[in-house]
Amino acid sequence: MHFDRHYSAGTQWGKPLVDSTFTLALVTGQSVTDISQHVMANLGWDRVRLPNPVFEGDTLYSQSGVLSTRESASRSDVGIITVRTIGFNQDGVIVITFERTLMVYRKGHGPLFSFVEPVWDERSRKAAGLEA
Repeated sequence: MHFDRHYSAGTQWGKPLVDSTFTLALVTGQSVTDISQHVMANLGWDRVRLPNPVFEGDTLYSQSGVLSTRESASRSDVGIITVRTIGFNQDGVIVITFERTLMVYRKGHGPLFSFVEPVWDERSRKAAGLEA
């Protein structure tokens, strides 16, 4: 179904599907900057559902929302959150939903964030058209 065009042409979809584990990885990756970029650990994925297929050429979007929060029973420097993420295609059709549980640092307990500034060397300035 995922790599054999001849075989998949005979299925109800008529063409190859994108592998569902790739869809899970992609949509999870999209949620990193707003959900889990600076967490201590992912604890697990639950209720992964794939209600509609993804095809080559589809554009995927995602949205996440917090379902619950609680203190960690074993660590005072972290809390536990559960989020639901949905992934949908360019037509708004939902292609994946899942819940993910994460261990997050409590305020003031995580590592410091570093801030990196770009370095405009001669080559970069020239490429950007900032030098003649």
